[in-house]
Order: sequence, then C-alpha cells, then structure tokens
Amino acid sequence: MDRLREIVAKLRAPDGCPWDREQTHATLRGSVIEEAYEVAEAIDRADDAHLREELGDLLLQVVMHAQIAEEQGRFHFDEIASGIAEKLVRRHPHVFGENKLATSDAVLVQWDEIKRAEREKKADATHASSVLDGVSAALPALMRAEKIQKRAARVGFDWEDLHSVVEKIREETLEVETEIRSGQRERLADELGDLLYSVVNLTRKAGFDAELVLTRATEKFTARFQKLEREIARRGQTFAALTLAEMDVVWDDIKRADES
Repeated sequence: MDRLREIVAKLRAPDGCPWDREQTHATLRGSVIEEAYEVAEAIDRADDAHLREELGDLLLQVVMHAQIAEEQGRFHFDEIASGIAEKLVRRHPHVFGENKLATSDAVLVQWDEIKRAEREKKADATHASSVLDGVSAALPALMRAEKIQKRAARVGFDWEDLHSVVEKIREETLEVETEIRSGQRERLADELGDLLYSVVNLTRKAGFDAELVLTRATEKFTARFQKLEREIARRGQTFAALTLAEMDVVWDDIKRADES
C-alpha cells in the first residue's frame, strides 16, 4: 500500500506524468464509476484473476483522489482509512461491543437505527432529517429507485403483498396506454416512469435485486439475438429481406431450443 501511494505521488509530482498531474476529482469521476462496474463484471464472471486486477484499478482511483486532496490540504489517505475503520466499529456494536445479535435481519435493523441517529446528528436547523437521506442522487436510476423503496419499507411504508404491486402495475400500464392515445409525450414519460418504478417495487418485494434481474434478462436477450443473427446468416438471408413476423418465427425456434 505504501509503495502504491509513493508511485501515485511520483506520478503527480512536477517531474511526473503530465496526464496524471492534470487530473482532478471531477475529471476522474467517470473513471471511478467505470472501474466499479468492471469489478462487478469480474464478480459476475467468477474470474479471480480479472477480479484481482479490477480491484487494483478501483483502489488506484481511491489513492488518486486521496493524493489530489492531500496536495490541496483538504484530507489525506490515512483520514479516509481511519474514517471508514471508525464507522465500521461504530456500526457493529454487536461485534465490537456487548450488544450481541444473532441474525442478519437484526443487524440490518440496528444498522439503520445507527445510520438514522448519525443523520439526525448531522442535520442542521434548516434541514429536517429524512429516512431517505444518504441515498446518492448519482446512483444509476434503477439502483437508486430500489434503495429509496427499501428505505421507505423499513419504516412500514410498503405494499402488503406481491399481488398488490401487480395490481399497481396493471393500473400504471392502463395509464401508459391512455397517454399513448393522447399523444402527450411529457405525460407519457411520467407514466412510463411510474410503470418502471412499480416494476422495481415488484422485483424488490419478491426478494430479487432489480439490477441483477435486468442484467440477466439483457444477457439472455443478447445471447438469443446473436443466435438469430447467425441463423439468418446461415440461411443466406438478411434482416432487411425479412418481415418482423418471419424474424419472430426464427426467434421462437431459438427460444424453444433454449428452454428445452
């Protein structure tokens, strides 16, 4: 770790790398997100060598940001490490204290209580504490929707069962159809958003991670579409020469083969 920090400091030094010296928190923002997604991809692939490499790339982003902040006299790497260490101890009194808990559910309840107390302590007179505080607006929309829903659910604001959410989805679908007929694009966008939000609610309520479920569906579509491309090419045909109905016949054959 010390060697990595020394290397990054050298890259940022006046006689270091021109590109690295030009970087700021803002210019590196996209890289942090990209590297996090590449870590996630390595996890999905169960590829240890790739995961090790991508975790290193993500760690580099942390060290770069710490180096930039230290150069500006704002904070340094040790403060980052110390801060997260103290937070972990503070939020795990069942491990580092006497308050022993036996289940993951109990741990999550306690975690939320501790975080809520921390938010209330930070809240000033002009900003009332909310159970939704701390959910980053920079998260991908699907992930943020799920986190917001989970926060609301933990204080009892949630659907009673899956059937209730399905009924809500039916209601939102009808409203989407109404706005399609109306031709009002802004209202259609609003209703599509409500429909998407309701589907995320159903996924969460059923106990699934919406991000993973959608990723799996996208991967399934991708694999089948590529089979469709190969099959059409094998027949000596092109997409342009086929109608949608003809493409659907091939698609259904591929789908049946996958499910058999």
